[in-house]
Amino acid sequence: MAVSPSSPALVQLNHVTKSFGPVQVLKDVSLGMNRGEVLCLAGENGAGKSTLIKILTGAIPRDGGEYRIDGQDVGSPSPAQARELGVGVVYQELSLLREVSVEENLLMGRLPARGGVVNKRELRARATKMLERVGLSRVDPGMLVSDLPVATRQMVEIAKVLGADARIVIFDEPTTSLSEEDAQHLLQLINRLKKEEGVAVLYVTHRLEEIFEIGDRITVLRDGQFITTAPADQFTHDSLIRSMVGRQIESLYPERQHKRFGKTVLSVQGLRLQGSPYPINLEVHAGEILGLGGLVGAGRTETVRAIFGADPIDAGKVFVDGTPLHGGSPQQAVKAGLGLLTEDRKELGILADLSIRENVTIADLSEVSRLTVISQRQEVSLVQQLVPRLRLKYHSTEQPISSLSGGNQQKVLLSRWLATKAKVLLLDEPTKGVDVGAKADIYTIIGDLAAHGLGIVVVSSYLPELLGICDRVVVLHDFGVTGELPIEDATEEGVLRLASSTPVSMNA
Repeated sequence: MAVSPSSPALVQLNHVTKSFGPVQVLKDVSLGMNRGEVLCLAGENGAGKSTLIKILTGAIPRDGGEYRIDGQDVGSPSPAQARELGVGVVYQELSLLREVSVEENLLMGRLPARGGVVNKRELRARATKMLERVGLSRVDPGMLVSDLPVATRQMVEIAKVLGADARIVIFDEPTTSLSEEDAQHLLQLINRLKKEEGVAVLYVTHRLEEIFEIGDRITVLRDGQFITTAPADQFTHDSLIRSMVGRQIESLYPERQHKRFGKTVLSVQGLRLQGSPYPINLEVHAGEILGLGGLVGAGRTETVRAIFGADPIDAGKVFVDGTPLHGGSPQQAVKAGLGLLTEDRKELGILADLSIRENVTIADLSEVSRLTVISQRQEVSLVQQLVPRLRLKYHSTEQPISSLSGGNQQKVLLSRWLATKAKVLLLDEPTKGVDVGAKADIYTIIGDLAAHGLGIVVVSSYLPELLGICDRVVVLHDFGVTGELPIEDATEEGVLRLASSTPVSMNA
């Protein structure tokens, strides 16, 4: 459904401002969205993207400026009023109720009922139609959401938003937890919604290749201010990064140099994850960055958690710098020199209510205490030693970690493991939900840590990342190893080919 240049914008924000206390997070920001168009909103963490989304969806009121839909001033709508006006949002963290059926989730708040009794036949019919719209005709509407794969839950969420007659759909980092194949399916669906149904889409992602693949226009925010809006084809990869960060990033990935690796610091021998017949064998040397590749569900996260002792195993041995670990003991793993940066930063990483100081030191309090009494002075001293290495941006060691951007939270978590004098770091999706400027910093930090003799394992579903920073890539499928590629021979096609292969069995 083509939109002529003269068509009025479906959504228009004019000169919007917003402050939280003394901090102004949006300063004179304007944005327009047309029918049948994908507008990509780009900017680093802290640029104001999330605040702008909340204003569009009615989650928070703006302080100044106009909000118009169909040319009419809509004031500061509540979330319910915004939905009635046709605004829907698909967040990175889904809003579905896990232990409720798909059909009830789809029509939550709009269940077909009379006299308090739900008409199950009509519920099933409506839900089936909504699922078919997003290509989920094979999903049983009566299934619990908890029984669905992550990618399917994402599509159910989209079906729910579209089923509420959304004309304006906001996608906030929708592909973060999806495989490459599932992400492509989502992008194809968005293209169909725009072309066939004239839906206006606001698309927010840190993955620049998605912006260029799906975007018609790009609006850039930086430090809460509008920087530019232009057709996507008027940007290059480098010019977009420059607009977002306000500086030239010479290269996202550090320049690859010839390395000499040291002794083996991590040895995994015959490790079998629970219920898997396949042994996992791998070694990491001092100064080496080993990548773990594979599709969603291949067992990458489960492998690093098992190595760390956080998940039980059926068999196998793990040695850190020659010290054997006994399964199921993260405390022993930390003592031996192992650190784990978890995939889910919010749930399993940061302690949101604690300060930067407390988050850094909590993994090994013996370093900052005497006779079981914690010395805040020693904690501050330790943080101040570590922070310069990690380019952390903060005002005070006492500010809550939740006040930091995603990239700076990751740096604090890296500091936590450096504070334990770790010899091996297991990094599970280290740049998940992190903006492009912070990504470049984290890649440099990982390279610097390896150069100082740490052994590092990186799990990533983003293939350019694995190929850009790792020295070797081990590929998993079905909780087993399918192959290994030196970085000189590794390509995206080669990794994906191994990711679909059968692992080496016990009898091989």
